[in-house]
Amino acid sequence: MLRALEAVSAERAEGAVLSVRGLTVRFRLRGGRTVDAVSDADFDLGAGECLALVGESGCGKSVLASSLLGLLPGNAETSGTALLAGPEGSAGTDLLAADEKTLARTVRGRRVGLVPQSPAAHLTPVRTVRSHLEETVRALTGTSRRARRGAAETAAERAAFPAGHLDRHPHELSGGLAQRAATALALIGDARLLLADEPTTGLDRDLVDRTVDELRRHADEGRALLLITHDLAAAARIADRVAVMYAGRIVEVAPAHRFFGPTGPRHPYARGLLDALPDRAFTPIPGMPPELTELPDGCAFAPRCPRATVRCGTRPEPTAGVACHHPEQPRA
Repeated sequence: MLRALEAVSAERAEGAVLSVRGLTVRFRLRGGRTVDAVSDADFDLGAGECLALVGESGCGKSVLASSLLGLLPGNAETSGTALLAGPEGSAGTDLLAADEKTLARTVRGRRVGLVPQSPAAHLTPVRTVRSHLEETVRALTGTSRRARRGAAETAAERAAFPAGHLDRHPHELSGGLAQRAATALALIGDARLLLADEPTTGLDRDLVDRTVDELRRHADEGRALLLITHDLAAAARIADRVAVMYAGRIVEVAPAHRFFGPTGPRHPYARGLLDALPDRAFTPIPGMPPELTELPDGCAFAPRCPRATVRCGTRPEPTAGVACHHPEQPRA
C-alpha cells in the first residue's frame, strides 16, 4: 500500500502545475525571537484541480500563499522550493528563488493570479473599479482600447460584481463588493494557477456559492486552484482535495470525498474542525493553538488532543497523508 501511495505522489508531482517541497517561512523579530509561520509544507497541485487549504486563523495559510508570490515583509526568511510549471516545453520557475523582476513581469497576474485576503488594501483608492478592470485587461490580454470597456464588464459579471457599481471608488464599496472586485481582477489573466485567499469573506450564502462555482470553473478549464478558506461548506462544494494546516504545519492531505464523507479525516484536529460545524456535532475543539514563537518539538496539537500520549512529544512525520502518531480510524 505504501509503495502504491508513493507512486501516486510521484506521478502527481511530475505533472503538477505547482509542486511545493519543504516550504518554510520564519519571521525574525527584535530581541532574537522567531515566528515559525510555515514549517516544511509539501504538496502538489495539478491542472484541473482544486486544493482547499483549511485551518484556524493564524495557522499560516495566508503566509504560505504570500510566499509563493514574493509578497512577504523584509524580515521573512524562506526556504524550500515551490516549482511553478512553465509553458509547454519550457523550464519551470522556483517561486521562492525568483527575483522581484521575474515575479513582477512574468509571474504575478500572468502565470499566478491572486484573490487577496484584504481586497480593499490592494485597490488604488483614487481609481474606480472600472478603471482597475480596464487597466488589468490591457496589461494582461492586450485587448484594444475600443474593446476594453466590454471586457471589463464581462470580467465584473464573472465575479458577480454589479455593473451599477463599476464607476465607484474602493471606499464606496462594502466589504463584499470589494471582495468581488478583487476576484474579477484575479480572473482576468486566466492564470494557470489561481491563489484564492478567503475569497468568500463578507458574502452571503448565495454569493458564496456563485463565487466558488466561478473559481471551480477556472479549474475545470484546465488550470489549478489553491483555495484558502475557513468556509468548510465552500471547500466541500468545489475542492478535489483538502489540506489541513495547524500551527504552521500541514497535518493531513485527503481527497475531499473522503474528508467530507462518511469516512472522515484521520487527524484528530481535522476531525475536530468538522465536528465543530453546526450541522455536525457542534462541539468546539478545546483549548487554543500554540504561539508560533513557542512551538513544541513534538506534535503541536497534543495539548488539545484526547488521543495524545508520551509518544507525541516527538514530531510525527507524514505517513499516507497524515502527520499523527495516533490517527483516527475511518468511521463506519
